[in-house]
Amino acid sequence: MSGYIPSYLDKDEQCVVCGDKATGYHYRCITCEGCKGFFRRTIQKNLHPTYSCKYDSCCVIDKITRNQCQLCRFKKCIAVGMAMDLVLDDSKRVAKRKLIEQNRERRRKEEMIRSLQQRPEPTPEEWDLIHVATEAHRSTNAQGSHWKQRRKFLPDDIGQSPIVSMPDGDKVDLEAFSEFTKIITPAITRVVDFAKKLPMFSELPCEDQIILLKGCCMEIMSLRAAVRYDPESDTLTLSGEMAVKREQLKNGGLGVVSDAIFELGKSLSAFNLDDTEVALLQAVLLMSTASPPLPPSAHSPAWPSFPADRSGLLCVDKIEKSQEAYLLAFEHYVNHRKHNIPHFWPKLLMKVTTLPIPHLPPKTLLDTQKLTM
Repeated sequence: MSGYIPSYLDKDEQCVVCGDKATGYHYRCITCEGCKGFFRRTIQKNLHPTYSCKYDSCCVIDKITRNQCQLCRFKKCIAVGMAMDLVLDDSKRVAKRKLIEQNRERRRKEEMIRSLQQRPEPTPEEWDLIHVATEAHRSTNAQGSHWKQRRKFLPDDIGQSPIVSMPDGDKVDLEAFSEFTKIITPAITRVVDFAKKLPMFSELPCEDQIILLKGCCMEIMSLRAAVRYDPESDTLTLSGEMAVKREQLKNGGLGVVSDAIFELGKSLSAFNLDDTEVALLQAVLLMSTASPPLPPSAHSPAWPSFPADRSGLLCVDKIEKSQEAYLLAFEHYVNHRKHNIPHFWPKLLMKVTTLPIPHLPPKTLLDTQKLTM
C-alpha cells in the first residue's frame, strides 16, 4: 500500500499481524491500514463474539489469508498487543477529532504570532522618519480627526442640474464645478506644504520638487479624500470640509475618476489606516520617479489626463533611495501595528499605487509651481 509513511518506520517495515507493508503505530502496534481498520470495526461494532473458525483457531494469518478467517485474525491482533481500550466509539472519535483540530488551530495561531513577532519593526532612524512624516500630514490635513463633525454636505440639488458644455466641449455641472474649484487651490497648498515639511523632499533642487508635485498632487488629494469615505452617507469629504456624493463629484468635473476614488475609499475603510500610514503612503507617492500610464477610461471631462512626465529629474538616484527609505519604514511600521488582514502590506500598496487618477491640468500646474517657489 502506497502513501504517507511516518519517519519512525523503516522503509520496508511489516505489519505485525499479516506481514503487509506497515503504515504506522495503530492501537499500540505497528500495523497496515487493513488490520487497523479490521480491528477498529471489530471493537466498535462488538463483532468478535460472532467470529468463528473452521480449523480450531489454527489459521496462519498473512497478507493472503487474512480475510479468510476473522477469528484467527482478531486473536492475532490481540496476541501481538493491539489494545481494545484505545478504540474509540463514535462520540469519543468526534471529540478527539475536534480536539486535534483545536490543537492544530492553536498551533497555527501561535506560529502566526511568532511570525509577526519576528518581522522587523522600525529602527530608531526609521522612527524619526515616521514621526516627521506623520507630523507633516497632521499639520496639513484640514480638520484633522474631527472632519466628520466639521464637514458640510453639498446640497443635493448641486451636481444634479442640467449638464452644460465647457468651451473645450466637455460637459459639467457648473454649480458643482464652481464649488470644487473653490477648494482645489487650498487643497493643493496643503499638499505642497506637506511635501516641504519632509527633509528628503525639501533638500531636492526646486526643479525636481516641481516635477514630483506635478506628478503626485492629484493622487495625494485623491488619497486624502478616499480615507475620508463615510459608508453611512456614501460620501467623500473633500479638503476636510465638503462632503459630496458620487454623482456630484462626477458631474462636477471628475467624471469616471470619481468612481475610482469612491471605490478606493470603500476598500480602504477595511484597512483602518491611522494618520501615520496615510502620511507614509503620501510620502511614497510623492517620492516616485515614474508613474504607470493612465488608462483611457480614467479621463475626466473637465480635467483631462496629462502625462505624469517625470523625465527631467536631476536627482533620480536620490529620489529613488528616499522612496525606498519610506517604503521600508512603512513596511516596518505595518509590522509594528500587527494588522489582522492577510497580506496587508502588498494589498494596500497595490490599491493605492494603481489608482487611475489623472494629473493636474496645465493651469493648475502653474499654480503648483508658484507655491513651490
